[in-house]
Amino acid sequence: MTATIEAIYESGMLKLAQALPLADKARVLVTIHTDEPSQNSERAAWLKLSEETLTKTWDNPDDEVFNELLQK
Repeated sequence: MTATIEAIYESGMLKLAQALPLADKARVLVTIHTDEPSQNSERAAWLKLSEETLTKTWDNPDDEVFNELLQK
């Protein structure tokens, strides 16, 4: 089973917003994504870099020759 569930970290424990359909003592893997700016700054930097690279590649003037061929 794969699920994304909202939780709040409080007093060293994750408190889930809803119950899960799991047996007691079931072992799970937890991936943490926070909304805190300090945690998201690295992600934001990578997204910005990726967007800049994609834009540079996408807006490549050398590709205009292909657009001209499509017009014919």
